[in-house]
Amino acid sequence: MAWHLGLLVSLLVVFSSGFTEATTTRRMDDFISAVERIEAENPGLQMLDVVKGLRKAAGFETNLIKHHLGDLSDARDLVTDPSVISYLSKVIKHSISQLGEEEGVVLTLDGSNVALAPMLLGLEAGLQSTIQGLYPLTLTENLVASFVHHAHNEQSSIPLGTKGFWDSIKSPKVYTLSGLPSLATDALIIGGIDGLILGSEVATSDLRELSLSDLLKSYYSHALNAAGLDAAPRLISQNRRMNFKKLVSFSLLKNQVVQAVTVRRNLNESERKRLDDVVNEGFEEFVHVYAVCPKIITRSQWGAAAFIGSPSYLSLPVPYLFIHHTYRPASPCTTFEKCASEMRSMQRYHQQTNGWSDIGYSFVAGSDGNLYEGRGWNWVGAHTYGYNSRGYGVCFIGDYTSTLPSTSAMNMVRYDFTSCAKNAGRLSSSYYLYGHRQADSTECPGNTLYRQIQTWERYQVKR
Repeated sequence: MAWHLGLLVSLLVVFSSGFTEATTTRRMDDFISAVERIEAENPGLQMLDVVKGLRKAAGFETNLIKHHLGDLSDARDLVTDPSVISYLSKVIKHSISQLGEEEGVVLTLDGSNVALAPMLLGLEAGLQSTIQGLYPLTLTENLVASFVHHAHNEQSSIPLGTKGFWDSIKSPKVYTLSGLPSLATDALIIGGIDGLILGSEVATSDLRELSLSDLLKSYYSHALNAAGLDAAPRLISQNRRMNFKKLVSFSLLKNQVVQAVTVRRNLNESERKRLDDVVNEGFEEFVHVYAVCPKIITRSQWGAAAFIGSPSYLSLPVPYLFIHHTYRPASPCTTFEKCASEMRSMQRYHQQTNGWSDIGYSFVAGSDGNLYEGRGWNWVGAHTYGYNSRGYGVCFIGDYTSTLPSTSAMNMVRYDFTSCAKNAGRLSSSYYLYGHRQADSTECPGNTLYRQIQTWERYQVKR
């Protein structure tokens, strides 16, 4: 007993001394630290007790939540310092300010921006074995609200997926949306996907016996080794898209969205037709972005400097895809923070040393599971002399003269990127695939990688 009391006191000292930073930053690790403190100060609670207690502490309850999860009359009052409750309330409750700042969002180790509310609601539904509530609580309701809003505000909104950027990657405090808004932001959708995955897992396995902090750490805080995702466990956030595609029933989700829209409002025939079109187009975009495409880290998310001058625009679809490697940096990056740093370093070199307008590549593949936006889908690049205005240049971070990128990184480019690009009409369905050396005097993309891409679909022997 004395040993247990000593451990508890030690944990409280650690949490008390380190929590000042956690109350001001918005990293998933900060949230997990707060949960660990809750668990230490309220020993004996099961995961469901903690999840419901967090929802009660945040004052997070709606008619939809009560319908599927019941009210909070039996939820435990979590014993902790008021500053912890204040932090949890701010970090769990989702809102968007008039300045476009999205609250209730945290930055994860893999570079995702996750709204905590739908993630926790999905977990609670799974822990209560309320499987019929998983889709409505995590995704359906947010998609419906966003589609209805967009149907009435087409010029000033998008159907879904508004992304944003943090004021700092190392110490994130403010997350600001960029571009036109949507009610189903990217962070809400990512949080909903995680809620669907984790809720399904705890409903059907012994993961419910873990503490909440241990479950969240195993999912969000797994550090990849040099092999990247090739040697990683299945249930981690870096595998979010893979797990989501295996788990979700898109037909069921769309049926729920359509039914919810049907009973939501009384509309005339013209309004109903327009809303139906928005739902169909919006759902198609949802599947494209979150199930077909790889996770793409935008320029603002990795901290890109501004383009120097004005970009020229590609004429889409482009017919060529060129594969590159960085050579320097020579080592693959396996974390978002490291890959983002490499992107900024490459951009500085291209702009300041080469005198280019921007980083040269269209997209860059990390070994962390992310594809990084360079000049992106629409801007002419500076990657392959003679083909910059007619193709995309995709680069793997690392030197692949004598080794290969991870299989997961190669598959992301070979399958996910090309499917994403073709489906959106950006890359011709009959595109030509080349290595950089086929168009210029260079060893790029490295001997070993070049041999590998010769086995890929659409590879061409001659340019």
